[in-house]
Amino acid sequence: MTEEKPLLRILSCGSVDDGKSTLIGRMLYDLGVLYEDQLAFLEKERTADGRPDFSGLLDGLLAEREQAITIDVAYRSFRTPARRYIVADAPGHEQYTRNMVTGASKADAALLLIDATRAKDGLLPQTVRHSIVCAMLGVPHIIVAVNKMDLAGYSEDVFKAIEAEYLDRIKNLSFRSVSCIPVSALGGDNICFSSANMPWYQGLAVLDILEALDTAPMPQTAFCMPVQGVSRQGTNRWLMGTVLSGTVRVGDKVCLSPSGRTGTIERLADMSGDLATAQTEQAVNIKLAEDVDVGRGEVLFSPDYPLEEADQIAAKIIWLNDPHLALGRSYFFRLGTAEAWATVTELSYKIDLNTLAETPSKELRPNDVGRIKLSLDRKLPMMPYAKSRDLGGFLLIDRISGSTLGAGMVDYVLHRSHSVFPHAFELSKEAFAAQKSQKPCVVWLTGLSASGKSTVANLTAKLLYAKGFHVYTLDGDNLRSGLNRDLGFTEADRVENIRRASEVAKLMADAGLVVLASFISPYRTDRMAIRERFPPGEFFEIFVDTPLEICESRDSKGLYAKARAGVLPHFTGISAPFEQPENPDLHMDGMRAPELLAQELVEFITKEIQSA
Repeated sequence: MTEEKPLLRILSCGSVDDGKSTLIGRMLYDLGVLYEDQLAFLEKERTADGRPDFSGLLDGLLAEREQAITIDVAYRSFRTPARRYIVADAPGHEQYTRNMVTGASKADAALLLIDATRAKDGLLPQTVRHSIVCAMLGVPHIIVAVNKMDLAGYSEDVFKAIEAEYLDRIKNLSFRSVSCIPVSALGGDNICFSSANMPWYQGLAVLDILEALDTAPMPQTAFCMPVQGVSRQGTNRWLMGTVLSGTVRVGDKVCLSPSGRTGTIERLADMSGDLATAQTEQAVNIKLAEDVDVGRGEVLFSPDYPLEEADQIAAKIIWLNDPHLALGRSYFFRLGTAEAWATVTELSYKIDLNTLAETPSKELRPNDVGRIKLSLDRKLPMMPYAKSRDLGGFLLIDRISGSTLGAGMVDYVLHRSHSVFPHAFELSKEAFAAQKSQKPCVVWLTGLSASGKSTVANLTAKLLYAKGFHVYTLDGDNLRSGLNRDLGFTEADRVENIRRASEVAKLMADAGLVVLASFISPYRTDRMAIRERFPPGEFFEIFVDTPLEICESRDSKGLYAKARAGVLPHFTGISAPFEQPENPDLHMDGMRAPELLAQELVEFITKEIQSA
């Protein structure tokens, strides 16, 4: 008996209404004809004489040609005598590219459909986008099914033209193999059987190519397992996870990252009981001989495994959702079971889907793909995505809504990840604070332009100074005259402006100062990111709440008038948003006199410092 080949995970993709679901349905139908006595999945309905009834598999195929209605990725599983398959049928709509990413992340091969009747004017953008995504996500094989050849008169010229254009468009993408096949999903031409309607095509049918694909990964004999959870049973601490690679045995020495600890495998177990060994893709519980504090996010690995710890990386990114990616913005970063905060330090380029050229950009919007550099707030274990999808693929998540915004692939670790070592000075923040007899803090005033922030900050600083406080004021326009003079007022520039300002404020707080920071800082997520840089009780968000019409009436600089006239773009409150604080530490009525607001703020600061 022939040994069964490894499981094949297939992604079915392409533009909307190119016939993806129709092709999968046709394949299932034809498989039923080929293997009616061997395929258990067809045991649904039978004809009057007891034979399997396959006709239901064709129901709705004509309707799907008229309109694609799939939104989420649909997974189908089936088996032939040669191997088992799992098919992720991804939606073709551009707004659901994120769903296609889900299916591609584990795929061994992609089945990309192109509508022969719509390609006469050139490939659709979504066709190219899906190809780029497949290449970025490391899908090794791509099978291009040029569909609806029946509607194109089974023309060899039509097929050859589409094949030539496609191969030219993807020539800079990396696939282990690319196959182009003329098919009619509705009629079954070249799906499981060679087509008599296209005798000029002498290649294999889709199923024959799938059956022959070699999906064996590059062998990695060294053991590696991310910890997915920890279970305590009495005094025993069990580490739960799935072995990514290699074999582990009782008695083996292992390393842990990022903690840097080491241990010895004392016991291995699964649902059936104790084990002597565990292998790749096996879910297992591990007990170490040493009582070390290990939690989710740690990675167990043998000393021979090429794992690296890094906090500065270059990566490719597929942006999936709103709000768009902005330089300098902070996101929640999840890589496998490990988590951190990540800041976008560079947007190197965006990929033009028409030419695949690398174009300069300051932002990525939904369905854009590009390359970025990230700075993490701590070192995490990782590998380049090309070597490990599990330890090289990550998500960027919105810190407020919790929605997934981007799917990334680690290209390489930046040199500065291993060459920057902050110096530990002997004089600490506590020492500077004790010298000044005060508790350092950052008081962040946010509000619209002309809301009164700077005026209140100035009066507050004078009152605190008179009381003997060591205080300094940071102001948006002042920093834009020097440190931030290279920044404009686009969203990306505003994000970077606030990031730099917060870094300066933190350094001043480390010097023991009370820092008054007056910045519009219009985005809620950026203010939240600032707060998280400080320990509890050291950062206070103050909302100077002044109605827009009052701010316009106070505007001595004439900025609102220019914004209304369209001369000044990206102006907060007019052509750019201001996201009001939801739970500020102090909500001040900007309609009141500045002197009263300053006194209110002094009382607030004094109370907070004294109670700390």
